Amino acid sequence: MKELWLKVDKHVPHNLIESLVDMAAQTCNAVYLADWENVDAFKKAGLKIAGRNERCDIHVLEDADQTKITELKNAGKTIAAKFTVKSKEDEDKAVKAANNADYIIVRCTNWKVIPIENLIANVRGKSKLLAEVSNVEEAKLALETLELGVDGIIIATADPKELSKAAFTVKRQLPKLKLTSAKIVGVKQIGTGARVCIDTCDLMRAGEGLLVGCQSACLFLVEAEVHENPFVQPRPFRVNAGPVSLYALCSHEKTRYLSELKAGDEVMIVERDGKARLANIGRVKIEWRPLLLIEAEHEGKVFKTITQNAETIRLVAEEDSIPVTELKPGDKVLVHLSESGRHFGTLVKDEMVVEL
Repeated sequence: MKELWLKVDKHVPHNLIESLVDMAAQTCNAVYLADWENVDAFKKAGLKIAGRNERCDIHVLEDADQTKITELKNAGKTIAAKFTVKSKEDEDKAVKAANNADYIIVRCTNWKVIPIENLIANVRGKSKLLAEVSNVEEAKLALETLELGVDGIIIATADPKELSKAAFTVKRQLPKLKLTSAKIVGVKQIGTGARVCIDTCDLMRAGEGLLVGCQSACLFLVEAEVHENPFVQPRPFRVNAGPVSLYALCSHEKTRYLSELKAGDEVMIVERDGKARLANIGRVKIEWRPLLLIEAEHEGKVFKTITQNAETIRLVAEEDSIPVTELKPGDKVLVHLSESGRHFGTLVKDEMVVEL
């Protein structure tokens, strides 16, 4: 299994630490701290800490000689030897350190492929080779180099969205989303409107779909068209999501309007247990259809979504799913609750927004 480490330096804004901790706790093997300032937050989340401080779970040595590595190994330390590779000499030092170090961390400053190829060939089986990268594109390259790829990635980012993408690239997993049951309190036919079908480049199963809604504070899990019926074939690649103005959750950190989505964009497919994965859109189809307004209540607050008025559209519940044409007060469906207040789809926690 490939490893994913998050590198956090002292310049990461404090308002992002909580989001990074939550995401790292679900996706990362360790957090590499450039300073000791945020250690408590990550330790409380049960994460291994890597760094230069001797109290770290993994002791990082930069350009260390063999003697120092051996000394710390004999003292029972887990050692990561880090090298900035600018020349063949740097590469040779990393290969030599692999004889004793548990991890070899490399950061390639100019040549990105050939040094990694050489290191994969010479380090494999001796030590775990981790490549330090600054974005997902660099991570993909390191993971695919020489077909085998490196043993893991250290991504230096303060962007929770970039960490989420890195987790999907390295482990094919995203952090789980928390889904909650909300009680249906009203279903009403409204007029005709422009509704959006999202056709993905993936196949979905029962209980999977997209999170959409009228309010960013509460998104409803709309199931893909996976069920057999007497009149049309299942379309397991499709979610009939609702009108063009609805929000859709496209990553853990960002919503988009359905009207903005187009072929090639990414959306987040979500299961009823909160597991999530990314998929690309193959087509967006907008047609004018009769609509239903659906209202659900949770802890005294009422939230809304709108769907096409048709039997093939279903909302996901804890055990099954319910066609929107059969919804009645008292039924419970799964929703994702979050703080409202978004600027171009990005959550702004301190902003006061009222959505009705």
